[in-house]
Amino acid sequence: MSLAAPKPARTDGSTLKVGIAAARYNGKFVGALLAQATAALSEAGVKEAAISIVRVPGSGELPIAIQILARRKRPDVLLALGVIVRGGTIHYELLAGTVAQGLQAVALSTGIPVINGVVVVENAAQAAARCTGRIRRGGEFAAAALEMAALGRTR
Repeated sequence: MSLAAPKPARTDGSTLKVGIAAARYNGKFVGALLAQATAALSEAGVKEAAISIVRVPGSGELPIAIQILARRKRPDVLLALGVIVRGGTIHYELLAGTVAQGLQAVALSTGIPVINGVVVVENAAQAAARCTGRIRRGGEFAAAALEMAALGRTR
């Protein structure tokens, strides 16, 4: 686990539009990521009306939801939030890889930055540490989204 996240760049979000797709599966953890992300966006000046949030059943549905948001809302940045916990099979590995590839494909095909905010962990304790504990991944994902949105505005 990396605890050496870069210090976030200060970004004025007052003119930015953000699209967020969040999974309902592992809802306690994803809900925490979503709350942290929206709080960080708000603190950066992103207006509530400029944040479009959709909820989907699970992380597997995030790429298509992100693509729909990209087409319909044309935001400056997209943020996908989910939590995938290892089970008794390798399904979680397949799902995590597929989701990552799908999100990257949307970013490259639309030209809109997509932040992969899907936390992939071995167990619920790791999920809790990253989502509801001292590691605040939701805020980190939002900071990355703001920085990439600002970069996109320079194109």
